[in-house]
Order: sequence, then structure tokens, then C-alpha cells
Amino acid sequence: MEAHRRDRRLRLSGRGGRWLLCVPFVLIAAVTVVDVLAPPEVHLGPFLVAAPALAASFAGPRMTAFVGAAAVLAQSVVAVARTSLTDLNHTYQIIALVLLSAMMTFFAYLRERDEARVTRLRAVAQAAQSVVLRPLPHRAGPLHIASVYLAAEEEAQMGGDLYAAARTGRGTRLLIGDARGKGLDAISEASLVLGAFRVTARRERELPELVGQLEAGVVSADDDGGTDREGDDTDGADEAFVTALVLDIPDDEPVVRLVNCGHPPPLLLREGRVITLDASDASPPLGLSDVLSPDVTVETFPFDVGDVLLLYTDGVVEARDHTRAFYPLAERLPAWAGEDPPTLLARLRADLQAYAGGHLGDDAALVAVERLAPEA
Repeated sequence: MEAHRRDRRLRLSGRGGRWLLCVPFVLIAAVTVVDVLAPPEVHLGPFLVAAPALAASFAGPRMTAFVGAAAVLAQSVVAVARTSLTDLNHTYQIIALVLLSAMMTFFAYLRERDEARVTRLRAVAQAAQSVVLRPLPHRAGPLHIASVYLAAEEEAQMGGDLYAAARTGRGTRLLIGDARGKGLDAISEASLVLGAFRVTARRERELPELVGQLEAGVVSADDDGGTDREGDDTDGADEAFVTALVLDIPDDEPVVRLVNCGHPPPLLLREGRVITLDASDASPPLGLSDVLSPDVTVETFPFDVGDVLLLYTDGVVEARDHTRAFYPLAERLPAWAGEDPPTLLARLRADLQAYAGGHLGDDAALVAVERLAPEA
């Protein structure tokens, strides 16, 4: 709570915040002056309630109560200046203003309490996310890697977006995925997949076997009732699944091998052109092999020195602008050709947030991988 109040004070300490705090007092002064100078049959006192109501929308309960007290004092000044403090009309206006100011102060308290609760929930979510999502290495053999995780702003819940990397004796393996849903259910599924990947990525020689281990982790949790958290799951509608891309990038071959398990295809940035690495035969999402075909197809694509591979979750391409149009990732990407992975992701992140008005509807994860020239 104290951290939340400190953040609020910092937000209101800037020039814009100071001007905002001045507005209720300017309103009180203006209404008071006009009401004193107005004809006897004109009463502007009821407009004073707008001052504590406005303060309650952005200030804390103490400031709202202070503004309300100033409004009551102003109404008393008007009463003395025009008739008397015991005048029946002004007495009722003062009583009504006191009651409404108290109500606005209570609303400000409730709003600040709810904001503090959301802040705590977000802090817990970010802490859990940081435990599950370990930072990716900046270098892995001939690869330069960067990653970024963007949390949705509209909820205090964490999503199930995930990524990981592991070195093998012959190259680097990468994983990016998105568990169904939000909150603890999603992070639980994500942690299962990440744990299975970290354990088996170095052991399994071929991608189909690795994907099979990831599939087994999700299915075993489903069989243990891990997804039946909201009630009786009789029709399978709440069955857990995770979309994922599993990649193998050899050190000594200019290729990338991947298995697409129902995930958005990666984009390859080469000499200013964007190439979509569409899988000709995508596998079902992890956790759905008993519903769909369990066949796993490994696709191979060129990935040479200077190429940049962009992996992402659907929170990126499903971000919308004010017209509800989706973010055109493939169209925007060539603007950052020639940038290294950290710079590319920094500019992409800024562009994505500006496009969505600063509020993403879903969590988003991005991983950029560049193949560097072999060291002499």
C-alpha cells in the first residue's frame, strides 16, 4: 500500500499533476466569486460538489476530503456574503455538500484500495513470471539472441507465454509457446512445458522425440486433473493445450529445423525482406494429440549469416489500434532491417505499444535470433 501511495505521489508531483490538483480549487474559487456577484434569485452553490467529485477521480481520500472541506468553506462564505449562515436555503446546500463530500471521500478510498490491490497482484504475477521465464542467453554459439515479454495492461493476471533456449553438442534449441488462458492455470501449463524442455532438450537427439516429451508433460497434467479447476469438465471444453514452436539451429549448417505445434509461424528477415516460415504440415498444439493427428513433421529452412529470425506469440499480431485493425508485423519488420536483435526488439516493442495505444489486450513474447559469422 505504501509503495502504491508513493507511486501516486510521484505521478502527481510532475507539472501535469500539479495542474490537475489545481483544477478543483480553481473551480471552487470561480463558483464562489460568481455566486457572490450573481443576482439573489441565482444560486450556483450546488456546482461546488463538482470539486470533490473531480478530486475523487484522481486523488486519494485525504486530498478529496480536503477539497470537500474547501468547498464547504466556500459555500459558507457565499451564505454569509449573500444572506446569513443560518439561511434555510444555504443551510441545506451546506448539509448536502458535506454529505456528498464524505461520499466522494469514501469512493476515493475504495478506488485507491482497489488500485493498490491490482498493483500487488501485478507484482506477484511479475515475480512468478520471472521465476518461470528465465532470461535467454545473449550468445549461444554463433547466435545472437534477444527476448522481451510484454504483459497485458488490462488485467493483473499473467499470461501463459513462454520461451526458453538450450545448448546441445551440435547447436542451439529454442522454444516459444503460449498456454491457453490466463492466470495460474496458464502459468502452470507453461511451467510444465518449460520444465520438460529444460530437462530433455539436451538429451533427445531428434526434434520429434523432444516434442513427444513436451506433449507428455501437458497430457500427464491433464490426466491428473490439472485442468479441471473451474468445475466438472465433462465435455473436454476446458482441456489444456499449449501452442509452441520448437527449433533446432545447428552451429555448422546454415539452416533452422522446426516443428510448429499450432503456433504463429516465425518470420525471417533477410536483406530487408520478410519471409514467413510456414510449415507445410503443422502439428497439433501440445496436449491435443489424443484429439488430432499425433504426427510430427520437421521443417527445414535456410538460416544463413546475417539473417534474423523473429519468434513471437499471438499477443503481438492480435494487438489492435483504435480502428480495431490487427498489428501488421510482417509489414513493419523491414523498417528495422540491419539492426541487431536487442535494437530490433526495442524498436518493435515501442512501435507495437504505440500502435495499440499503450494497452495490449493479451500478453506478448518476442525472441529475435541472428546468425553471426563464425569466429576466425
